[in-house]
Amino acid sequence: MTSMSKNETAAVRKAVVPVAGLGTRFLPATKATPKEMLPVVDKPAIQYVVEEAVHAGLTDILMVTGRNKRPLEDHFDRVDGLEAALRAKGDEKKLELIRESSELADIHFVRQGDPLGLGHAVLKGEQHVGHEPFAVLLGDDLIDERSPILPTMIDVYEKTGGCVVALMEVPHESINMYGCAAVEQTGTGGVVKITDLVEKPAPEDAPSNLAVIGRYVLAPEIFPVLHRTAPGRGDEIQLTDALKDLASSSEQGVYGVVFTGDRYDTGDKLAYIQAVIQLASRREDLGADLRGWLKEFVAGLDD
Repeated sequence: MTSMSKNETAAVRKAVVPVAGLGTRFLPATKATPKEMLPVVDKPAIQYVVEEAVHAGLTDILMVTGRNKRPLEDHFDRVDGLEAALRAKGDEKKLELIRESSELADIHFVRQGDPLGLGHAVLKGEQHVGHEPFAVLLGDDLIDERSPILPTMIDVYEKTGGCVVALMEVPHESINMYGCAAVEQTGTGGVVKITDLVEKPAPEDAPSNLAVIGRYVLAPEIFPVLHRTAPGRGDEIQLTDALKDLASSSEQGVYGVVFTGDRYDTGDKLAYIQAVIQLASRREDLGADLRGWLKEFVAGLDD
């Protein structure tokens, strides 16, 4: 990596997971159920996110929640009555399944209060994170476990000391749905240095087709920048704006890792349905039957 040198950096061991969103795109399902608890096959979406963090070595996790998010806390807690009932029936398999979520990691919760944007949600983690680097994982983005990106992002952070953003190539006409990065090459495949960030630009104004997706590894220097970041697009404190500031002012810089694996967007109805089908079709216990049914179903569809 020609432009990178080894810095003395603390190990990344903490993660912040913002989950305060109202999930209005999934109403009425999310009227009483947090969108993060919607099932993807047989696990809530949020459990996939926590498992991803744990697999990357991040076992100290802070969830930034809001009102009506109590089911998230319950899901990652023990349920003595249910465990006792399963134990009495001798159903060790289901007992192991429900214990798994409560034993995944050391999970903490804090309320965001006012919904003032992703940057504000990250700021709510400042006291918990302290002076350590940390990852941010957005619950709408599920990353396939066969193509993890967090380990690479953590490695880039440890080599550079600079914040790291996950990027993904998208069709140029769709870039207005994302934060967009202007980049220069580093000499290492799949790793770029970010020179500018634009939040949801018009396609004709976009500096590239590299979109910011919901994974970040951040240095603690992000906090003072967020404190001085004025509300931007949507009158919210945008994490993109703070990273843009660091890209131009930080000695360490801001880097991007270009993701080429499978990502599932559970924040969109169609993409959510596709995620359920794709993940279920790869399961050992469901895949063969589901794939067979899908072939018959699709064959019978009219164009």
